[in-house]
Amino acid sequence: MKILIVEDSVLLREGLVRLLEDAGHTVVAALPDATSLDETVDATDPELCILDVRLPPTFVDEGIRAALALRRRLPQLPLLVLSQYVEERYASDLIVAQGSAGPLGYLLKDRVADVSEFIESVQRIAAGSTVLDPEVVAQLLTRRNQDDRMRSLTERERTVLAMIAEGRSNQAIAGTLFLSEASVEKHITAIFQKLGLEPDESGNRRVLAAIAHLSSTGRGGAPAGPTQTGTSR
Repeated sequence: MKILIVEDSVLLREGLVRLLEDAGHTVVAALPDATSLDETVDATDPELCILDVRLPPTFVDEGIRAALALRRRLPQLPLLVLSQYVEERYASDLIVAQGSAGPLGYLLKDRVADVSEFIESVQRIAAGSTVLDPEVVAQLLTRRNQDDRMRSLTERERTVLAMIAEGRSNQAIAGTLFLSEASVEKHITAIFQKLGLEPDESGNRRVLAAIAHLSSTGRGGAPAGPTQTGTSR
């Protein structure tokens, strides 16, 4: 199989070349960044492209953007994305873009250390399979479960939760929505139950509910750019 690699780390790039060639594959190119990726793909006609998520010059999302661009331009080209962390946004972007496109892999870089497992993953992707790192799957399922809880809220409960996130008291919420405080308390109790927030001595359920709301609306106050939601690899 003809394989193209895009990886900025010299050690990892050369290590991948050696592993893949020892396994009988041909590395048609090993690039340090994605600046000449399109031209190299056209010139070498690879059967699989391996890309790091983060590449020069900013080391933010160049690799994932290059992968998505390749997916749009050559939808049947098998792709394997390597990441140092479980990064939900990037994994989700790739999976959403998958549709009826070609094979896809998203693995953490520590999988490369298990040579037989890595080579098997490469072969499975080339053969048409989608291969996702178990930790990536676990993170995405956790996020989906949280989203399902948010979807279980009624429209009124969502409004009350948004006001909680704004720091409003029960009395202020009642006055704004023309409800009794008892009704507001019932809505809040229902919100806590649907979000799985059990009573505790610290009384922080209100804060946790507000965080859940902000997370679901993308206004959690995180700095711009990708969020590393997994452990360092």
